[in-house]
Amino acid sequence: SNHLTKAIYRSLLKTMASTIQIRILGLGNPLLDISAVVPESFLKEYDLTLNNAILAEEKHAPIYQRLIDEFKASFIPGGATQNSMRVAQWLLEPGSTGFMGSIGSDSYGKILKECAEKAGVKVHYMIDANNPTGTCGVLIHKNERSLVTNLAAANSFKISHLGTSEAIEMIDSANIYYMSGFFITVSVDSMIHVAKEATKNHKLLAINLSAPFLVDFFTEQLESVLYYTDYLFGNESEAEAFGKKFALGNDVGEIALAIASRPKSSGKLPRIVVFTQGSESTIVACEGKLMKFPVPVLEKSLLIDTNGAGDAFVGGFLAGLAKGKSVEKCVEVGHWAARQIIQTSGCVFPKECEFNL
Repeated sequence: SNHLTKAIYRSLLKTMASTIQIRILGLGNPLLDISAVVPESFLKEYDLTLNNAILAEEKHAPIYQRLIDEFKASFIPGGATQNSMRVAQWLLEPGSTGFMGSIGSDSYGKILKECAEKAGVKVHYMIDANNPTGTCGVLIHKNERSLVTNLAAANSFKISHLGTSEAIEMIDSANIYYMSGFFITVSVDSMIHVAKEATKNHKLLAINLSAPFLVDFFTEQLESVLYYTDYLFGNESEAEAFGKKFALGNDVGEIALAIASRPKSSGKLPRIVVFTQGSESTIVACEGKLMKFPVPVLEKSLLIDTNGAGDAFVGGFLAGLAKGKSVEKCVEVGHWAARQIIQTSGCVFPKECEFNL
């Protein structure tokens, strides 16, 4: 009977070991948003433009404390990819999403972990004890946002983390991988590792252009990841930066078609490019065809800020994808999710999800 007990114990351990059954895995920079409404003079003082995202330089260092001291900033769990995972999880069955990134061993890190877990996202953070958890200054002016990121601990993510048993299980279990372009400045080798897994195992890889500076200054790294990409997301300012960089003109639709037709690692599936344009129609390009999806009108008085809108759109779209929905349906879910997020400050949403996927 001892032998039998051992066999049962072994099979139990095996079952326990393979309990990670996520559908979507995100890799990116977990950041705590320090968000406040600021006057235009404050943006000018630090050379910041709206609808843009940059990495903080030395001159931006005072921003964070000033947002807290002078503008009554609120702390909102952020990080583009983690936001998207939280939104996707909100729309899906429990245990559908996972996330990896690097945080510090501090209170901000704890807030991020608790927020993700409360949302039902399975997190497997790399812990960097030498640096504080990353923060993102979110400067809101006339409902638009300008992002200034201090990566700190988020910058420490290493490919070695993907070799941990929990990471391997997450990678094996998920059938959709999502990574923001922001992760390119942190760990391209991790991105390529996951990208190759996707191609090899016929899984889907989605990435985001994330910010114009990535297109301009991390061009080769972006191209190396794009080669493996099945779904590329971005907004109009990122699309225009790509058009300028690769001499594709400034028509967002033409740029989307050109990116969709670039060489691709897996010949099985055509690449799909999805560009949002705020309240203007969302553009989808695939196999030489261009589709436009109008964004349902939201009364101006209901708009709080656009922080997290793009992340929410992606989260909604990926949730639709995880359920095997059509591109049209995925865009509809994305639009719905973004609509919820722009009516609150930051990427925050009610506990119950009213959208039935």
